[in-house]
Amino acid sequence: MSQLNKDILFLLFEELQGDSKSLFSCLLVNRLWCETVIPILWRNPWNYVINYKNKSYLFAIIAFYLPIDIKEFLKSQGINFPSISYQSLLFDYLSFCKSINVKIIDSIIPIGSSLEYNQFLLQQEFYNLLITKCPELKYLDVKSINHQIFYFPEAKARLETLYELNCNTSINPTYLYGLARFCQNVQILIITNNTIKVNHGIAKLIEVQQNLKNFEWKDDFEDEPFIEDPYKETFLALEKKADTLNHLKIFFLYIDGYEYELLQQVFPKLNKLKTLIVDDFLFFPFFAKNQLIYQYIEVLYIDFIKINVASNIIENSGGHLKEILLFKSYDYDFEENFDKDSLNFIRKIYKHCPSIEYLTLAFSPTKEHFTEFEKLLNVCQNLKLLILDIIYIDEIETSEKILENGEELLKTLIKSAPANLREIRFFDYFKISLQALEEFLKKWSGRPALTILTNNTDYREEDYIKLINKYKNDRVIKDFRFVSRNEMY
Repeated sequence: MSQLNKDILFLLFEELQGDSKSLFSCLLVNRLWCETVIPILWRNPWNYVINYKNKSYLFAIIAFYLPIDIKEFLKSQGINFPSISYQSLLFDYLSFCKSINVKIIDSIIPIGSSLEYNQFLLQQEFYNLLITKCPELKYLDVKSINHQIFYFPEAKARLETLYELNCNTSINPTYLYGLARFCQNVQILIITNNTIKVNHGIAKLIEVQQNLKNFEWKDDFEDEPFIEDPYKETFLALEKKADTLNHLKIFFLYIDGYEYELLQQVFPKLNKLKTLIVDDFLFFPFFAKNQLIYQYIEVLYIDFIKINVASNIIENSGGHLKEILLFKSYDYDFEENFDKDSLNFIRKIYKHCPSIEYLTLAFSPTKEHFTEFEKLLNVCQNLKLLILDIIYIDEIETSEKILENGEELLKTLIKSAPANLREIRFFDYFKISLQALEEFLKKWSGRPALTILTNNTDYREEDYIKLINKYKNDRVIKDFRFVSRNEMY
């Protein structure tokens, strides 16, 4: 294994770039593995699940690069540097680094000093060092930054190559104006809205981007009335990026009637979207039929949306949809024609989404619904994840009938589930007798092991647990977990 070609090892380690435990283990195998994995670890050294406050190594390595005169000055101010037992580093670590994360850097700064002024000096020197030493800066997270890094000598060259920028609205607008002078090729822009007033710098930052492809906005503030509208200027600027914008993620905490009107103006114009993820607010039911046409859409996650509005988006899509996760917070009791609309929704899926991989379905347990569900399974052969919600709108079913519906659904899955199906999640009203579940698991044997998630506590009973563990041991079930409703999505 140690003689594997270095290029092959690099490709293998690339697949583990989010798994810090495995990557750190690879360092210890031999020199070749170590030399191959170090550039991957140091590409974004702030990105690992580590308690940085207790890790002096990262601090020591960065401090090692400080010029001697700067280090002597900082020592004279009472700043301490961890001693290291070698005169030079084994690798030029910072030459691999392509990212700066202000929050993580600030978390290790107190290793040098507990005094606020000294920490300010250290921050400035660390940022300047990283701007100078990182040859190709791709990722920058400047939330809570106190230093105007765009004035550092190498800043212009580094910021011009920036691919991803992460900031928040509490940053002074003039700081964002400074970034906007040089950061004009950002493709991923992530904004955390943590104030209740507008930040004009955000709109300017959007305005200057020449190839903005991915935009994310997340509200994160106390429940207080807005001083100013924090959305209008930003989303009108975003509207002008419709020709390049492919991925949009929005997480609002609160909007009112005016914002509904704004978003109804902006969203239909973003017609190049491939990803649309919207969570925690209630405006999608107000879109008119055929108002949202996304011919390139591949990923559609919307927390609160009427079934017929979702069906219209699917009908007008270009057949590229791979993920449809909807209805998390929606109350189906408000649907006047739920049976008809849910039936239509299933038909739209198998007609317009042959490549679907992740899917939410909410439907009534009628014979016609089961028939259409089976057609969907036969057509959508790439399906990997199903989230199922059986809804009783018109009447309350008896316990016997609910169990019959659950059994019918399992029979449909055994008969027609595609070979790629790996995970099923089902809600409260999906109930299965012990006998029906065992019959299902027996027939599933021989297929890839299945993960099942549910928020129904019935399956915590002793007989169910015993059965589930038996089929876990037989590797028919990979995992069976009880989760909250929100965790089902």
